[in-house]
Amino acid sequence: MEHALVIGASGGIGRAVAQELRARGATVTTLSRAADGLDVTDAASVAQAMGRLEGPFQTVFISVGILAPEGASPEKQLSAIDPASMARVFAVNTIGVAQVLSNLPRLLPKKGRSVTGVLTAKVGSIGDNKIGGWHSYRASKAALNQIVHGAGIELARSHRDAVIAALHPGTVDTSFTEGYNPGYGKTAPDEAARNLCDVMARLTTAQSGGFYDYSGAELPW
Repeated sequence: MEHALVIGASGGIGRAVAQELRARGATVTTLSRAADGLDVTDAASVAQAMGRLEGPFQTVFISVGILAPEGASPEKQLSAIDPASMARVFAVNTIGVAQVLSNLPRLLPKKGRSVTGVLTAKVGSIGDNKIGGWHSYRASKAALNQIVHGAGIELARSHRDAVIAALHPGTVDTSFTEGYNPGYGKTAPDEAARNLCDVMARLTTAQSGGFYDYSGAELPW
């Protein structure tokens, strides 16, 4: 039986992915701040929570991130950047996820396929950025994409069948996107979860370290 791990399972997308993996027959272990006290910005908290886990996990999904600190909003221009707020966004979205990923190798099978999906965002693409703004969030996700790319290179040395990828889910109807209503609409969490699980199931080792959207299309860095 496949064993899966979902980190950030109390959020809308993480919860939906956990449910989708169970529906596909996996035994799912979940970790979250709400249920387990996991604080990705605290190294001791990450070490304690991850240290309690026993693998191997064939599927790992990491759904951690904030758009802006509580009470703040994404910047519309450079002059709106607040250093403390920017540092908080990076602490969660980039450094926090990197701390989680540092614990990943021991939880993956040494032999046989594994796949790790790391939730990121298309707005983290430098090449796709045509409108500016959202500086802290964009930069934190671009930095996270670099971490995932480097993780793919590193994992290939010790876990030859492991795949890791940065995944953009689309605009999903969760509390995260509350107040943001694009003209093209939002995707329901269960549909987003199906899309993401389908992409993870199709990824190959040649694609490890890449950046893909919910359809499996490769995104520009």
